[in-house]
Amino acid sequence: MQVLVLGGTGFIGKRLTSRLLQEGELSLNGQAPREIKRLVVFDKHGTDQLPNDPRLEIIDGDINDDRLIDNLLKSSYDAIFHLAAIVSGEAERDFDMGMRVNLKASMNILEICRHQNRKPLMVFASSCAVFGGNATKSIIRDDTHTTPQSSYGTQKAITELLINDYSRRGFIDGRVLRLPTIMVRSGKANAANSSFASSMIREPLHGHTTTCPVPDETMIWILSPEAAILNFMFGASLNSDLLGDNRIVTLPGLKTSVSEIKERMKELKGKEILDLIETSIDEDVYNMVQTWPIDFDTSRALDLGFVKDNSISDVIKLFMKEEFDS
Repeated sequence: MQVLVLGGTGFIGKRLTSRLLQEGELSLNGQAPREIKRLVVFDKHGTDQLPNDPRLEIIDGDINDDRLIDNLLKSSYDAIFHLAAIVSGEAERDFDMGMRVNLKASMNILEICRHQNRKPLMVFASSCAVFGGNATKSIIRDDTHTTPQSSYGTQKAITELLINDYSRRGFIDGRVLRLPTIMVRSGKANAANSSFASSMIREPLHGHTTTCPVPDETMIWILSPEAAILNFMFGASLNSDLLGDNRIVTLPGLKTSVSEIKERMKELKGKEILDLIETSIDEDVYNMVQTWPIDFDTSRALDLGFVKDNSISDVIKLFMKEEFDS
């Protein structure tokens, strides 16, 4: 089996790549697991943080380089994990870049797959940012009408529809996974409007001060990196017949608040840890976060077999174990 991970040197991409290499096999579309003989990672930058493995090939380049992507996709990939994107804050600040990377590149990838007549299985990383506005006032299900209030969410929503249609037409075997805010991310904060959620855990645990740009009562919908990786691999294994005419699945997450995160941090590390979390409201970030939905009915995802985290405490403990025990 040959597998391609687009955006494979990003935070989730590296974890997914490492897990695929560790497992050594992957189930696709309800079939028995097959050996992964070649795993190709593509991203704008290379990395030295992936295992040295003869099955692994790392290619760096511009996802908007049509000739490069056409050559990349000439291989007969059995599965494509499409994680490549610029994040929400960056897409909002630079509309043209967001359109190029988050939409036009995805359209080009889909068109190349269509003309190759190979019908690869594709797992696409979407986002709960496809919802916003009045949709946030009610419980959201997989069939809730998308009303994004950001350029990033709009670009993801359009790609969702395209993957659904390309799957209906038999060009690809697509699965779209709508991700909650991923927490906790290691390393430096990125340009996502949601990056504060990870920073207010990661930075204090390393003894650094961090600034939270939203008030304590702010609610967010989160998922741990570990659960995200498990769900990506499960999404590839899922029999497409179980998805019916809707290839889009909103992943189960945890509803939490800034105040609850602080409380769990205090329980785990003592009240002194809160001295490292300062609050300074950033109106642009706060206004954007206010458009994000927080109430989801993810019973379809759970019935299909996707997984969720047990608690915010468990999410923080998992980060501490990975960050410090290793």
